[in-house]
This record gives sequence, C-alpha cells and structure tokens, in this order.
Amino acid sequence: MENSPFRLVEYIRDGLVEQEHYGFIIHASQQGIIKSYGETFGYPYFLRSCAKPLQASLIFDYGLDKEFCMTEQEIALCTASHAGEKCHTEIIENLLKKFGLDETYLKCGIHKPLSKTRQNEMLLSGEKETQIHNNCSGKHTMMLGLCKLNNWDLKTYDDINHPLQQAVKKKIYELCEIEKKYPITKDGCGVPIMSMPLENMLKGFLNLFSDDKYSKLKSAFLNNPYLIGGEDRTDTKIIENSQNILAKVGAGGLCIVINTKINEGFIVKINDCNMQAREFAVVEFLKKLGWADINIDKNIKTLHNEKVGFVRVNL
Repeated sequence: MENSPFRLVEYIRDGLVEQEHYGFIIHASQQGIIKSYGETFGYPYFLRSCAKPLQASLIFDYGLDKEFCMTEQEIALCTASHAGEKCHTEIIENLLKKFGLDETYLKCGIHKPLSKTRQNEMLLSGEKETQIHNNCSGKHTMMLGLCKLNNWDLKTYDDINHPLQQAVKKKIYELCEIEKKYPITKDGCGVPIMSMPLENMLKGFLNLFSDDKYSKLKSAFLNNPYLIGGEDRTDTKIIENSQNILAKVGAGGLCIVINTKINEGFIVKINDCNMQAREFAVVEFLKKLGWADINIDKNIKTLHNEKVGFVRVNL
C-alpha cells in the first residue's frame, strides 16, 4: 500500500506557499502509538545515523567500556554524528590509542568537518581533513574496539558478513522488535545499515533508553550534548535546551527524540530530507508536547534582514 505523508512544513511569502515539506511524525510510548501525522502503512526507511545509539549498545553487551576504562565522553562520541571540532577529534584520537590503533584503521572515509568554524580554522592553518573528521569516526572507532576485544579481523569490519556486523544486525533487530526481512544497504560511511518502519525505529530507542543495562549510554547523551553533535546541530540544540530529553538526527530527514523521564518519544521523517524543515518540525512538536520550548527564527528574511515571510509548521 502506498504511504500517505503529511504536509508538515510550509514557507510562506505574502500569503503564498512558496515551499512545502511532507513527511511523518509518530509519537509513542512502549505501549504503542499515541499520535501520528501521516500514514506510512509500514513502509521501511533506512535508519542512517539514528542507528548509532543502537549500535553503541554493544559497548555494554561486550564490556568494552570496562575493558578499556572508557569515559562518558568517549561513549558519547561513539554514538555521535559529530561536527569534527577539536573537542570531538581529540577524544577519538585518545580512544584509538586506548585500543592500540590509529586513524589509518578507520574505514569511514574522509570529508570536511561539518562545523563551518572548524573548516575555516583548518583552511587558515593549512590542515588537511582525515578520517577522524568524518562525522561517523566515533562509531567506527567503537567498531574497531569491539573487534580488538573479540579478536575479530580489523581489516574487514565493514563487511556485512563480518561477526561484528552480524552482531550489530542481531542487536538492532532485537531492540527494534523486527521479525521480518527488510532491505539492507551501506550507509554513507560504508558500513551496513538496516531499514525498517519508523515505528520500529522509535520502539528501538524506547527499549534501549529504558533499560538500566544501558544507563551509562543515556547519561553520556544527556550530559554531553555538544559531543553528540556540535556547532549548529539539531540534536545538540535540543539536549542543551531541555531536561531529560535526548535526541539523535540521521540523514534522510530523520530525528528521534526521547523523553527519558516519562519514557515516551517521537520520530520525525521529512521525505525530501531537508534538514532545516526537519529542525522546524522537531522543535515545534517538542513545544506542542510541552517537553521543551526552544527558540529558532521562523522568519524568512532578505539579505538586508528585512522580513518577507515566515515558516509554518502544521501540527
């Protein structure tokens, strides 16, 4: 059955809708769906970076944190889509050293830091970006650590048939309560990524962060918002400006938010993957639920700072 997205975000100038973004919001507890906007009819989407906290649960399943005396900050970086700032890369470099490795083992690829400030600093100093600046380098470092701990091959850790990736798949399916096969592809950083209905993604987060076994992971999120994202990152803004609320963004227009106090959460999916529209939808729904009141400018302005329109979120 074809899914039916909801018109979530509109950009309006002089009464005319110039730009609109369709997608879905699902609000749920562990007992089931509370409210939804749009109907997916079980259509699967790829988890993208929203998989990172689920993948990071293996840190505690295998005792990686205890074996290598991992700090809360190091745990946070393993779940992050970080902006490549010094506060991020220095922690990852130190964690690699704990594992007896260096950046050459990372198979995440190279891109410029997501932080514009850090990009400019590196341009002025003549620094070149490396694998460590990749927003997924923390996840890949964790994966290498698990391979080192279990004596698994370090060179092929990104292969779907590697014991690490099989363990990741099994754990994600368990947390998200997946009982049927859905497509699997490679994420942008090269490791396998699963797909599933949006409600199962949210279920996975609710199961993960309500389990005392993973309380250190929850604390790492709540206590280190800047490490989870960084400069101008939506999940960092949410965690910094709320209480007991954690958030994780993913490519493809995804964001999952969990209220750890009442064990409810919601997921946003913007179909055209627009990150600004995603932020508007997430922040407005947080406000509607009374979980947080985060101020972001919804005015449309010219380069001369003249207001010519506004953004409307239909909730």
